[in-house]
Amino acid sequence: MTEQAWGEEFRTGNPELDERIRWTMADLVARVERTQGQLLQSEKMAAVGQLAAGVAHEINNPVGFVSSNLGSLELYVKRLFDLLTAYEALEQALPTDHPARIAVARARETAEIDYLRQDIPDLLRESGEGLARVKHIVNDLKNFSRNDEGEWQDADLNGGLASTLNVVWNELKYKAHVVRELGDLPPVRCIPAQINQVFMNLLVNAAQAIEGSGTITLRSGADDANAWVEIADTGKGMTPDVMERIFEPFYTTKPVGKGTGLGLSISAEIMKRHHGTLTVQSRIGEGSCFRLELPLVAAQPDENKESTP
Repeated sequence: MTEQAWGEEFRTGNPELDERIRWTMADLVARVERTQGQLLQSEKMAAVGQLAAGVAHEINNPVGFVSSNLGSLELYVKRLFDLLTAYEALEQALPTDHPARIAVARARETAEIDYLRQDIPDLLRESGEGLARVKHIVNDLKNFSRNDEGEWQDADLNGGLASTLNVVWNELKYKAHVVRELGDLPPVRCIPAQINQVFMNLLVNAAQAIEGSGTITLRSGADDANAWVEIADTGKGMTPDVMERIFEPFYTTKPVGKGTGLGLSISAEIMKRHHGTLTVQSRIGEGSCFRLELPLVAAQPDENKESTP
């Protein structure tokens, strides 16, 4: 039933009461629409999680045999270089004008043996480092997509931030230099997948706020009551009016099609469920700093319940 139809059905003939009913119906319709949007976003995040888990699983197999082959290749290249060294010793025993020695010298020059001796180990090392990074990303994808929305755990916030940074690195690497100023944190009781979702939203927003290139600074620390994490950017910043509304569902300053306006509202809701806070400081032209705080010791009344963002 539409808002207008409800208004017609509950019309009383009292203009003041009818107006109150109309506004109540409008508020209810708006709340239903917001709830539908949040459910759609939750379903989308669940689908993304399933996709990430599937992708991680599919990548693991080729990464495994490529890693094994690369290790074998490194060993074989070493054997070939050792053999080449032995042949070079024999070459030196030949007279300088010997046809075989002259032919070997020409072949060495054509093949650029000295350059290959230096470059091949570098290529193998860089390939190994790249493969290690792929393994790390796959592991982070698996951790990020774990279906533990209802599991409260003692988590390492710095580790979760680093893991999420790897997951969204493609969004950041061409726009921002990331500075880490992370302090020592005690384990924090939370739902890691949900806190990682907050980190993801804040990191992506920080990158999108930067026009051209800039810096994203990650800080963390703890006091007697709370652990905190800050994600600051050198982006375009926000006006006070925008800051007052950024945690409202569906509010966005991004162009049409670039954002749903749900990321920060869901993040704020997650922090509320964790009895924590999410705040922001920002100035136009100077950037923004989002700070989340989680209690170190606090009762978790919803700990035994399923909880999804």
